[in-house]
Parts: sequence; C-alpha cells; structure tokens
Amino acid sequence: MIDRLFLKHPRDVNESYGQHFHVATRFGFLMVRAGLACMIHGLVPALFTRTGSATVKRLYGEMRQRQPDLAERQPAYLTPQWRPEYEI
Repeated sequence: MIDRLFLKHPRDVNESYGQHFHVATRFGFLMVRAGLACMIHGLVPALFTRTGSATVKRLYGEMRQRQPDLAERQPAYLTPQWRPEYEI
C-alpha cells in the first residue's frame, strides 16, 4: 500500500520521492499563483494580462522536456499512462 501511494508513480517517471515532491510542489505553487492572477485579471482586465497563459506555456514546455525520447514518442497527454484517472 505504501509503495502504491508514495513510490510507484515517482519510480514510473524515473524520480525519487523527494525529487517528485519538489517538482510537483513547485508546479502546483506556480499554477495556484497563475490562477490567482487570472482571477484578479477577471476583475481588473488591465492587470496580469499574460500571467496565466505564460505560466501554462512555461509549465507545458518544462513537462515536455522531462519526457525522454520526445522525437520517438507521442506527447504525454496522448499516452494512456499519463492520462488522468478522472477530470474535474
């Protein structure tokens, strides 16, 4: 149970638990920050005009670089193992 909850996924993406925690936490923080900027932008359109889209583009680029052999493989979002089990 502990292996499945904490170690399997990091191992599947060739990371230690600590490495995966750092990367996932950083991505999450940046997404929350961009989300807040988007909400402020909704209220005051002159503010944060590109923050959300720039963050999404940057994180997508980082995610793609983390995948080995990009030229030979489909993008992660097209492969079943990287698809979310559910969507909100």
